[in-house]
Amino acid sequence: MPPAPVAPATHAGLAPGHAAGPHHARPHTTPFGHLHGHGAHRAAPAALPPETPSETTTRLRPVRERRTGRAIAVGVCAVLGIGLIGGALTGMWLAAAEPGEPAEPAGYTQAKDLWHNAPVDSLFPRTLAGPGAGPGGAARTWTRIVVAPDAACSPAVLAKGLLATLQPLGCERVLRATYTDATASSVITVGLVFTRADATTQRTLGQGLTTRLGQDVPPALSGPGTVAARFGAKQRAGWWLNAPTDLPVVVTAVSGFADGRAVDAPQPADRAMTAGRTDATAQSGLGHEAKNITLRFEQLLRTAVAPPKKDKEKDAR
Repeated sequence: MPPAPVAPATHAGLAPGHAAGPHHARPHTTPFGHLHGHGAHRAAPAALPPETPSETTTRLRPVRERRTGRAIAVGVCAVLGIGLIGGALTGMWLAAAEPGEPAEPAGYTQAKDLWHNAPVDSLFPRTLAGPGAGPGGAARTWTRIVVAPDAACSPAVLAKGLLATLQPLGCERVLRATYTDATASSVITVGLVFTRADATTQRTLGQGLTTRLGQDVPPALSGPGTVAARFGAKQRAGWWLNAPTDLPVVVTAVSGFADGRAVDAPQPADRAMTAGRTDATAQSGLGHEAKNITLRFEQLLRTAVAPPKKDKEKDAR
């Protein structure tokens, strides 16, 4: 550490501006900065012993006249500094006044090709943990039981309203898989819909998408010989979908009972999660599962396009 600068023109032990004099003893400091001088209540001068100074006050150096060259240099530096700051502020103002194309989120372009570049186990893990995904923050664990081949965007794999919304944006491909919970009492189909939408369009797409589509329930994916063998259109109970603003993907989920029971009216997750509901969909937590599994898959997609840790360390250097 560099040595602390020495304050000029002060007497050691005195605050700046107090000079040592023949009738001032050294003040001492108490907590919170209060000074107590011994001279304020001193006895008559005749009773004081002769003062013996123990320290020497340094003589002030005379202030030299400013040199013209130094003054000019200081002035030039000041002008340059003001110019640089002004230029930066002007640039920021122009950027705000005339916004151009927004910056694309990191990994956005790479995410468009995940449907054929990433291994199936990274997009649809065999086992997926869902901490806090159930009612009351209960943990969930899902096991993959069915994986469908990638498919073109069509009414067979997408709800009609979502298909109509995505087709003008460039609906690229749909991937789907079905999971069951640890008790094998519920099943849930997850869909990853990859689009060619640019970053600006994707931000707009994600605003209230579920509300705009209304009762646009995603199709279920059954699996012969599994607990999802009877999971069809009439067994859909809770559902959710979301378009993250930083990924060119729409994530959908629809849940139901593994015993094949029919449900009269599938509910969007936010309705099924409303406090006080007593219907079977709400009580079983199928709304919680549908919503929270979509969030979990969004995190998986972000991880898939994130740069490796070694590359991050290189960038930091």
